[in-house]
Amino acid sequence: MTPRSLYLIATCSWFLAFGMQAVTFAWLVTIVLREPAELVGWAQTALLLPGMVLILVAGALADRIGADRQALWAQILASIVPWLLIGAIALGWLSYPVMVLYAVFMGCAQAFVTPARDGLLNHVAGNQVQRTVLLTSFCQFGCQIVGYGIAAFADTVGASAVMAVQSLFLVIGAVAYVAIRRLKVVEAHPHSQHSVMGDVMQGAKTIAASSVMRMVVVQNIAMACFFMGSFIVSFPLVVREVFDGSSTDLGLLNAFNSLGLVLTIVVLLRIGYVKRPGRALVAFQALGSVVLFSAGLVDQFSTFVVLIFVWGLCGGVAMPMSRTLMQELAPLAQRSRVMSFYAFSFMGAGPLGTLFCGYLAELVGPQQAIQICGVGMLGVSLAVAVFSGLWRAEFSVDQQQQDSPA
Repeated sequence: MTPRSLYLIATCSWFLAFGMQAVTFAWLVTIVLREPAELVGWAQTALLLPGMVLILVAGALADRIGADRQALWAQILASIVPWLLIGAIALGWLSYPVMVLYAVFMGCAQAFVTPARDGLLNHVAGNQVQRTVLLTSFCQFGCQIVGYGIAAFADTVGASAVMAVQSLFLVIGAVAYVAIRRLKVVEAHPHSQHSVMGDVMQGAKTIAASSVMRMVVVQNIAMACFFMGSFIVSFPLVVREVFDGSSTDLGLLNAFNSLGLVLTIVVLLRIGYVKRPGRALVAFQALGSVVLFSAGLVDQFSTFVVLIFVWGLCGGVAMPMSRTLMQELAPLAQRSRVMSFYAFSFMGAGPLGTLFCGYLAELVGPQQAIQICGVGMLGVSLAVAVFSGLWRAEFSVDQQQQDSPA
């Protein structure tokens, strides 16, 4: 098999497991344990906080020791963690502290997998970076749909069975990384002239020197605060408090969101190369903000699902375009650490978003929290369009790559 095929298998395995976890974790905390809104926010924050703390160092380490090696060992760790919850359920010890402990361990694994996997992409993509990003995004969201579908049966088969399947998929991904390592597609850079923190600062300077990458980071931070917070905190609360839903409803909601993402990515794959990814990013973030605001107004679950599906259609343009910009502009020797900043801007701001939405939902209600997040993201998108060059600039990624710092 080719390195890119193995990379896509590893990506599929991670996001199959991630999709299962997203539903099962939210279901256990929100519906089984019946925790209040602010504790739901804190539990989701525990999944993201390790990324905020560790991901920049993880990116620098991946450039040193090899992205394939780091991805392998982090994926192995992730495959072990679900057994913590399986054991707790079997012994009757399932509780909020156990859920938080699970979240911290899985968050640590994700902090090391994410920049390593993103840095590995360029090594397996050849001269087809944007297409590989789109294929990766297709695998990501397509497999999440399957994961959501499996986890939707948690009410019937039990959380332990779902978590065991989650672990199995992660093991399959680890095997794919073993095969990638044997093909020796990655050259590590163990003899850096800087310390690990020096490498991190070098990645920060690279991003600061690029006006395009700076704006992508700004968009990512806003998306984490308003979009991610809504998705993983406000949406489950709306399902519970407004629609009196179950794990099946959560799985259905998540699946339709990912279906929208997948359908848009399929269209982009047919269109080919997008020459103005910055303009596409800003436009569809703004449109998605309007759709999110509308979702906070409805009182029928079917209408809510349809709007979240349309929200996914918008994300299917915005998310691959932001990733393409960063992948194309990152210097070869700094790919993992630059992509760690990309992930950090999303995962690092994620805890702020989950806490913000948790407390906001407690204060004004989950539907009103969604509306406020839609308005906030729309304001950021319009400000970026008006006051930055990301919208107005007539650039192509290839032109910008020539000017990126080496």
